[in-house]
Amino acid sequence: MKKILMLLTMLVGALTAQAEDYTYLTFETTDGAKASVSVASDVTLTISGTTLTVGSQSFTLTNLSKMYFSNTDETTGIEEITSATLDEATDIYDLQGHKVTKDQMRRGVYIVKTNSRTYKMVVR
Repeated sequence: MKKILMLLTMLVGALTAQAEDYTYLTFETTDGAKASVSVASDVTLTISGTTLTVGSQSFTLTNLSKMYFSNTDETTGIEEITSATLDEATDIYDLQGHKVTKDQMRRGVYIVKTNSRTYKMVVR
């Protein structure tokens, strides 16, 4: 029994030492979105019912797929697409799945694929 307790204590100590090297705690939801919380100051994790609150971020526990430490802020969100990004587009689709060209884009939501990423774009 003492050997098991000693082993668990050493394992927790090793994990704590490794976690100190990271500056963000990143949460990934089941839809692939990521949110990072800085751990530079004291961060409190609170679970209330089915909600996990970390700093100013709240997550529904059933929607979380991963939680890990990272060195960079991996928060995903809305980014502005420039005309250069649109010029790099390999495929553009409307929400009905029809492939369209840049000239055919009217008001609405489109999926724009480039060689490196895929964007959701709103044309107003």
